Amino acid sequence: MHTTTPAPRPSLSPASASLHGHDTVTLAQAMGLLATVGDLAMGQPIDASARAARLAARIALAAGGDAAAAAHAHMVARLRWSGSTATATGFATLLGDDIDGRHAMLTRTLSAQQAARLDQVKHHLTPLAAIHCEVAGNIAAMLGLPAPVEHGLRHLFERDDGRGQPYGLEGGAVPAVVQHVALAGDIEILSRAHGFSAALAMVTRLGGIRYPAALVAQVTPHAQAWLDAPGTLDEPALLSDFLPLSVPLTLVADTVELKLPWLAGHSRRVALLAHGAAQGLGLPDADQRSLARAALLHGIGRAAVSNTVWERRSKPGSADWEAIRRAPYWTARIGNRIDGIEADAQLASQVHERLDGSGYFRSLDAATLGMPQRLLAAATVYVALRSPRPWRAAHEPASTLALLEAQVTGGRLDRTAVDAVLAAATASIAPPADQPLSAREVDVLQRLSLGESGKDAARAMRISTGAVRTHVESILGKLGCATRAAATLRALTLGLI
Repeated sequence: MHTTTPAPRPSLSPASASLHGHDTVTLAQAMGLLATVGDLAMGQPIDASARAARLAARIALAAGGDAAAAAHAHMVARLRWSGSTATATGFATLLGDDIDGRHAMLTRTLSAQQAARLDQVKHHLTPLAAIHCEVAGNIAAMLGLPAPVEHGLRHLFERDDGRGQPYGLEGGAVPAVVQHVALAGDIEILSRAHGFSAALAMVTRLGGIRYPAALVAQVTPHAQAWLDAPGTLDEPALLSDFLPLSVPLTLVADTVELKLPWLAGHSRRVALLAHGAAQGLGLPDADQRSLARAALLHGIGRAAVSNTVWERRSKPGSADWEAIRRAPYWTARIGNRIDGIEADAQLASQVHERLDGSGYFRSLDAATLGMPQRLLAAATVYVALRSPRPWRAAHEPASTLALLEAQVTGGRLDRTAVDAVLAAATASIAPPADQPLSAREVDVLQRLSLGESGKDAARAMRISTGAVRTHVESILGKLGCATRAAATLRALTLGLI
């Protein structure tokens, strides 16, 4: 039987210690955010994972599991798409659109052209499954979830017939929680796409292929009632007392930014800068807290927009801009679903508003934009200008100042906010004391995490591609990761990049 050995669990002490603890959320809030972001990334409704989780818990109980098994199934179902941001680029390449393509895969509505394309490149699916499972498993570990939940997420795409991914486990070697979640997910998704009767017929045909036929026979007589009336079996009742009360919100931000490697660490830097600027201006502690949290939340709506839009090298067209302008709308909508972060998400959704009313998505202006909104906008623009992008290098300090000044004189950004952000940008952040990577390894990982190829990194660092590969092997070993996406997430969590 092939199973993975979980890597050592990293410390959850965030590099953003200067946020004074303003970057923490409850475990339930973090799981809710990750579940909703995952649903959107997979082209599903924002409550799909919650519905599947309730059904998975009931399936676990019906299969003879105890309350712990039901809780584990519930949590695996909630987090099953948490690794999807890390594979968005890969699926956009394979299917032309990561969101629509994965929606078609899940609902079994692939067009003939998509199916033919997928058959041609199916050898690429196993590496993508490996990335997804490792990232999802690492997220469970970093959240402090029970080992069976982490184990289930690391084997999420295994099948009863042994033709699953990434390890090809078969029959009883497949974790029971994976089978329970797979069946619950299929029933939930297929009943929405094809109607309940058709969904039952489809999962019956998949019995003995994706999950045991006996499990399907046991569940199908009750599935309609369980799906429609899940009762009181919901998350708060399932979480055990030993789970952590709070976790870093930075983990959610880092996970979302795996969708676009060149954004790695962006929200962290915005949070530090906005919080520092708010401190410099003497804003109340409550505003400092909300700014830090809003900065870490402001990118979650990107999950609802296809990578084909974000990664287009040509100038965005009108349809692209329509999608881009909806990203902050999705940020607000996701936040409104999570108790306790609604106000922070609303502030986060105003990150692209401008004083002259030319921003999006609400076209707010100076009359309604307070200092927190102005600081968040200025910090985001500064970090974007000072960061490299696939289509340009990072702006030097002089050109950054000139571009910010143009935004101020043009009436888009606030003078006081920009000055406060510039003052905060001069503050240095000490590196972690227990740095496990060498300076050269940090440089390599930083470049690869931002989307550079090994060849590009070698050229920029004036070393051979073989040397880059050697550094990558060392980095993966030191961080206990098998894929670059997982290494990026772990390095961000440890404050290494």
